[in-house]
Amino acid sequence: MSDSFESRTDREERRLVVAISSRALFDLAESHALFEQAGLDAYRAYQIARENEPLMPGIAFPLVEKLLRLNRLSDRTPRVEIILLSRNSADTGLRIFNAIERYGLEIVRAAFTNGAPTWPYVQPFGAQLFLSANHDDVARALRAGVAAATILPSKVPQMQSDQLRIAFDGDAVVFSDESERISREQGIGAFHEHEQRRADDAMPPGPFRGFLERLHEIQSAFPPDRSPIRTALVTARSAPAHKRVILTLREWGVRVDEALFLGGRDKGPFLAAFGADIFFDDSEHNVESAAAHVASGHVPHGVANPGRE
Repeated sequence: MSDSFESRTDREERRLVVAISSRALFDLAESHALFEQAGLDAYRAYQIARENEPLMPGIAFPLVEKLLRLNRLSDRTPRVEIILLSRNSADTGLRIFNAIERYGLEIVRAAFTNGAPTWPYVQPFGAQLFLSANHDDVARALRAGVAAATILPSKVPQMQSDQLRIAFDGDAVVFSDESERISREQGIGAFHEHEQRRADDAMPPGPFRGFLERLHEIQSAFPPDRSPIRTALVTARSAPAHKRVILTLREWGVRVDEALFLGGRDKGPFLAAFGADIFFDDSEHNVESAAAHVASGHVPHGVANPGRE
């Protein structure tokens, strides 16, 4: 067996897999509204009649383009694969695959469920991240142990650079909600006391640790000043609660390029300044605010989302 074949096989095994719904990838607002108002038969007729008409990019389209572009940069990094998961039937989904071909997206694997939930296919495809406009699918994927977020509809962002830029909230996203739970249940004073007392103890991982680690693995193949990926931790924490965050990431061996400790300030303007292609947060309020500036995903996990996980 040649070295080149072995390295190629290893690259495939270490691939970053992102599963995405058709409504996050393309703008299907008009046809989805028709489905809700007139039913499945009207929706089916609409899509088939227009299956050769191009679809416009959806909120997560620029993110997908940048993720797939990583495959052309180096043979040493894990391959990135995008999986399409759609509640369309294969019949009505033909328009979606026509759009994928038109835009030159390297997406070859898909599941069309004809109205059934898509989340059961997230794990069999080996996805480390699932993005969908359907909250129930997202919540069930999270319960199954996969990083997942509900993409809020908003204007498709303009690319600010060729670099892929992803921002994460800390508690209940990258880390567990243990500390945030103390803050909500016992107050900010108890939170700071807890963080100071346990400053040297790594925080338990949250649902997005694995995805962040896979991004870091790709970053590590490039010099820091020429990496095609830049990450940011954007958290409401402030000093002295910052110390535990930094030490936890150090213990995990994960690089975060920027860390913004905002002390409760509105995150939107900071995310715009960072140029995030997407931002993940467990707070619906923060996500709705951020969506005015960048593509944003709500992570229905932890104490901020009682009864919604």
